[in-house]
Amino acid sequence: MANGFDRERLDELPSALRQKVQRRERVLGPGYRLFYDVPVEVVRGQGTYLYDSAGNEFLDAYNNVPCVGHSHPRVVDAVHRQMQLVNTNTRYVQDMVVDYAEDLLGTFPDELGNVTFTSTGSEANDLALRVARRVTGSEGVIVTANAYHGLTAAVAACSPSLGENSPLGPHVRTISAPDPRLAAGDLSAHLATEVRRAVADLRRHGFGLSALMADSIFSSDGVFADPPGFLAAAMEEVHTAGGLWIADEVQPGFGRTGTTWWGFQRHGITPDIVTIGKPMGNGLPIAAGVFRPHLLTEFGRDIRYFNTFGGNSVSIAAAHEVLRVIRDEKLIANAGAVGAVLRDGIAQITGNDPRFTDVRGAGLFIGVEVGSTEHPVRPDPRAAASIVNRLRDRRVLISASGYHGNVLKIRPPMAFRAADADRLLTELESVVRSELDPG
Repeated sequence: MANGFDRERLDELPSALRQKVQRRERVLGPGYRLFYDVPVEVVRGQGTYLYDSAGNEFLDAYNNVPCVGHSHPRVVDAVHRQMQLVNTNTRYVQDMVVDYAEDLLGTFPDELGNVTFTSTGSEANDLALRVARRVTGSEGVIVTANAYHGLTAAVAACSPSLGENSPLGPHVRTISAPDPRLAAGDLSAHLATEVRRAVADLRRHGFGLSALMADSIFSSDGVFADPPGFLAAAMEEVHTAGGLWIADEVQPGFGRTGTTWWGFQRHGITPDIVTIGKPMGNGLPIAAGVFRPHLLTEFGRDIRYFNTFGGNSVSIAAAHEVLRVIRDEKLIANAGAVGAVLRDGIAQITGNDPRFTDVRGAGLFIGVEVGSTEHPVRPDPRAAASIVNRLRDRRVLISASGYHGNVLKIRPPMAFRAADADRLLTELESVVRSELDPG
């Protein structure tokens, strides 16, 4: 895991923190991971800040889940009020569920008219793949080279970022990340060619094409947002091959890219299925698949879908308040404005330093590519991890992503304001100019 805590360094931790980590390991087992060389203890969050047990304040420039800010009082109040009334499932008639569904669908193109609630993005992606297989009669799936789409068996098989020990399914083919540097000037045509080749290989092996699933900001691939529109030709290839386009909006959705509600809208396309999650409930478990209605006709009749906690009353209350807060606090416009300040500031800080080869992104989703000093075009995950950890020492939290783990990943709550951006830029400049100065 990029930027993961190395257990071999356990003895280097302060005594109290070491004991807490050891206690955690005894009961949680080895499957869990912690961030940073020195893990961060969290006991409280408020707005764009996290706090440890000593009261130390950390600027959160990484967590997209609390999209309207940690412990937003309106979301907390909505959850509290609903908990005092009822928390049940979607097998009962509840106006609040339908009210939210109508409001949510109002943020999508008219062609996407049905929503099915789940508890997690993994479940939403799993459902999307089930529907796609049912509709197309095929099994083949195309994803990008370092994509992450979830943890159920079905979507883990479509998530190459999980690593070599989590093998892809035989029905899965990968295409390169949409990196303009690989495209000889025409990224749209390059991606379309990659899709055609993947489709041909799936057909050759008897799978056909069920769906292409793509995160519209390509977060795990290293954050690729531009130029807007580069997905359109690839989607045409998918449809020509009889497949569906599944837009995984779990990370870029809810206005994070700064201009539209959903990342796919920047590219002028309307997917067949959209999956959403994480920020939807500001920390409560709720996610969904949004479908072109005709895709659910046979599936709903013959198979159906029910999720006990998907669409539960309390999570719906939280999710609806999140929509209202995004609108009332103009957080989409804020993501665009503050994101532009961050990208420009980072470009100025890194512009004359050969270790930084690209600054890219949209809204409050930014990737900064780090290369080695001796060979600027060569990915340098160690330097990226060092920057992440030196920022952590200064109580600013970011992470890293990309196939090589060399892309700084900046993805704060959408409540991130100009003052927060100033602090991040100030600390980043200190790290770049002082602590990582090769001289």
